[in-house]
Amino acid sequence: MENFIKLYQKSFIENWDLPALTEYTSRRQLSYGDLATEIALVHTLFETSGLRQGSKVAICGRDSIGWIIAYMATVTYGAVAVPILADFNPVDIVHVANHSGAELLFIGENVWEHIDPESLLHTRAILSLDSRELLHERSGNEFARNLRLLRRRFRRRYPDGYSSAHISYPDRDNSELAEINYTSGTTGFSKGVMLTGENLAGNVVFGIRSELHFRSSRALAFLPLAHAYGCAFDMLTPLAVGSHITLLGKTPSPRVLVKALGEVKPHLVICVPLILEKIYKSQILPLISKGTMRWTLAVPFLDNLIYSKIRKKLTDAFGGEFEEVIVGGAPLNHEVEDFLHRIRFPFTVGYGMTECGPLISYTPWREFIPGSSGKLLPGMEAMIMSDDPAGTPGEICVRGTNVMKGYYRNQEATDAVLSPDGWLRTGDIGTLDPDGTLFIRGRSKTMILSASGQNIYPEEIEAKLNNMPFVAESLVVERDGRLVALVYPDYEAADRIGVAAADLSETMENVRRELNSLLAPYEQISRIQLLPNEFEKTPKRSIKRFLYTN
Repeated sequence: MENFIKLYQKSFIENWDLPALTEYTSRRQLSYGDLATEIALVHTLFETSGLRQGSKVAICGRDSIGWIIAYMATVTYGAVAVPILADFNPVDIVHVANHSGAELLFIGENVWEHIDPESLLHTRAILSLDSRELLHERSGNEFARNLRLLRRRFRRRYPDGYSSAHISYPDRDNSELAEINYTSGTTGFSKGVMLTGENLAGNVVFGIRSELHFRSSRALAFLPLAHAYGCAFDMLTPLAVGSHITLLGKTPSPRVLVKALGEVKPHLVICVPLILEKIYKSQILPLISKGTMRWTLAVPFLDNLIYSKIRKKLTDAFGGEFEEVIVGGAPLNHEVEDFLHRIRFPFTVGYGMTECGPLISYTPWREFIPGSSGKLLPGMEAMIMSDDPAGTPGEICVRGTNVMKGYYRNQEATDAVLSPDGWLRTGDIGTLDPDGTLFIRGRSKTMILSASGQNIYPEEIEAKLNNMPFVAESLVVERDGRLVALVYPDYEAADRIGVAAADLSETMENVRRELNSLLAPYEQISRIQLLPNEFEKTPKRSIKRFLYTN
């Protein structure tokens, strides 16, 4: 496997004059030479500040050129990147920074205003992603002085200017840790996925060999780069081949996204099902639901004509110049998938998880089998925990190049999913055809996947809810695509304080609002449903979750 860091040394040298990054909103642009120079500046700051290879550097903010510079400077220095979703609650951001032992934190200023610097236990300095100015430093450090002298030192080191000839990144072995990606930021349940250079290179090299991106191709990045999916295929793979990445940097509503896609005209579209489903519902469904259209689609030959027009309309909505749309991160609605296949829209569905950095299976759209999640990647193997892997669904276990090293500082959680011989229990249920095609039949018992592809762990929300007034115990379940909290109230506490049973619903609405203030946007509880009796439990006093989730 190619060395992860050296992939970027080679790319930046070969693509020095090509455009690398553009911010869609600000129109700020960097060439590969500009990007390499900015990375070298950060490396100089790291060196003068005593940052070592293997040190942890956290990055939290919206997708931006500054975000990419911070991440790429970290991994090409030989340090360990810790991406943190800007959507995380401030308490969770602090928890991830502390748990990872991050010495530096690059942060968006809109996020920073909600963080108490004294709560960051190991962080020596906090730098702005927006301006790279020092926001805070722990006493005894010299980041302020080093920043002040940075340009002068840089010019002294490179008196004739920084050029491609100066790019030389460290020989850090692929087995070394490159990134810790937290599957969730909720205090007490965080799992930091340890991804090595080998794991990340496995994904990137597959992307290169599959020509998902290529030299001078155009990419529009609108998934969070702090997610393994967006990180690998909207940033790491394009930067390894010389693509031009445009960063949307704002919420990808259908209106905003269609406009940006039309302007950028990307050669590949990486998205979550929610994007396709929203465009289908807003632009296609109203069209095919009209009476005359329904009649026309029932007539042989005429339906093909209509389908080709709809395909063109949808293709134009995605910019019109892409090879395919890759859908991943969550299950695609069957109705939408069936319709897209019927009109021969060039889409495919991949499967992965953060623990594989993320890709496990994928097939180009011309070979894609509807209902599947593509074929296993080279270097990956799967095992189905059933007597008939092709016919009887069982838990999917995978092993190979992309599988994580384990969970950071959490041996118990690692042992629960990773066997000594390298098999990772995915927690997903599926079947595997003899040719390596995976079919996902169901999700894990407790994890909920939001429509936008976020992993939601109900136990984490329940832990917070159970600490709220008048809540004895709770379960968080999915109902019609929304999160609902089932609550057995603490009736005794209510009686003691004089809260009548009739007033509990109003009290719980206040609890819901308070709970939501502690949760990320994708974890919001839509309503609380009160139960008159305790939850049914096992002899070990665990709630029989399956009775309430189906």
